[in-house]
Amino acid sequence: MKTVNVVAAVIRDGDRIFATQRGYGEFKDGWEFPGGKVEAGETPQEALKREIEEELKTAIEVGDYLTTIEYDYPNFHLSMKCYWARIVEGKPVLLEHEAARWLTRDTLDTVAWLPADSTILEKIKTYL
Repeated sequence: MKTVNVVAAVIRDGDRIFATQRGYGEFKDGWEFPGGKVEAGETPQEALKREIEEELKTAIEVGDYLTTIEYDYPNFHLSMKCYWARIVEGKPVLLEHEAARWLTRDTLDTVAWLPADSTILEKIKTYL
C-alpha cells in the first residue's frame, strides 16, 4: 500500500482550534486540520508554513510537535505529522476549502472530521 506523508497544523488561538472543510477530491466535505505534502528538501515545519500560506493566505508560527497519525485509508496509508501552530499574520482566506470554523473543547465534535484527523481529538482536548 502506498504511503502518503503529510503535515498538519493544529492552529490554536487561546481555547479555540481552527478546522477546515475540504473543498475538493475524494474526501470533499470532510473536516480536517489544514496542511499538506512535504516537498523535497523541506522540513515538516517549512512545509506547514508554505501550505498554510498557499491554502489560507496566512502566516503561522509552527510550535511544538504534537503527534504523528498513522492511518490506513482503503487506497493508501496516511502518515501525518501534526504540530501546534498559531497565526502570526493575516486572517485565513479560504482558497481551497469550503468552510472553516474556530472550535472549542465543547464544539470540537460538532463537525464531520476525516477519520485520520478524528484520532487526535481527545489528545487536543486535554490541552484546551
